[in-house]
Amino acid sequence: MFPQTHLYFAARILDRMSDAIALGSVFPDMIITSEVTWNDTHCRGAELYRYLCRESQLRDFSLAAVTHGAAPAGLDFYGDKSYPPYNHGFCFEKARPLVEKTIIACRVPEEMGWWKAHNILEMGIELSFGASGRWGQALQRGFANDELIGRLAERLTRFFPLPAGEFIRRMRDYPCLVELSAATAGSLAEKYAVQMMRKHGIEIDIPAVAELIELAGATVAPDLDGFFLFTERRVAAVLKDLSQV
Repeated sequence: MFPQTHLYFAARILDRMSDAIALGSVFPDMIITSEVTWNDTHCRGAELYRYLCRESQLRDFSLAAVTHGAAPAGLDFYGDKSYPPYNHGFCFEKARPLVEKTIIACRVPEEMGWWKAHNILEMGIELSFGASGRWGQALQRGFANDELIGRLAERLTRFFPLPAGEFIRRMRDYPCLVELSAATAGSLAEKYAVQMMRKHGIEIDIPAVAELIELAGATVAPDLDGFFLFTERRVAAVLKDLSQV
């Protein structure tokens, strides 16, 4: 949901940038299908690292993917699952005041409101890191690296139950679903409209969603530095432990 933030986070922890890191930082969101679930891509980070770590370029890809995921605990764990002292992740907890407005703007049933409100909150965070377009440009360079994408597809088809061609197709499709230019509330809302139509067949109110994204950005701003400081320290420790295996 917020690829430029994921890349910012991975690059900050790894203290370097490459096409492999760019692609790895968003990889867990790229290939979710009926055959490859969210748990497969977000909760097998240690296995993926052990599978790829002997190849230096793919090692960086796997480390970046770990910074994204939920097990071992990466950014999505603290954003979605658990952020002490709360019972839920940071993005869900901070999205609580936005639920009712999200139900109206996204035209979703009440039971989907909190889930979609946390997406709005994520896009509010994306405004902080995506406005310059710096991280989006790095992601664009990664998606233009046909050789690396082909190599990844060849290796990953032995790890996940997808043909190499399907990996490549999904990696090619992903940039159409997210904002990889300088992010604005309007551009993020337009991309979210594409996702909502594809996933749910729902036509959202784009101007209303854009307003909500701006509100979310303002709502979360006072707590954002603390969240990233807390999370970076813990994920850096995870990567240190993995690298010693």
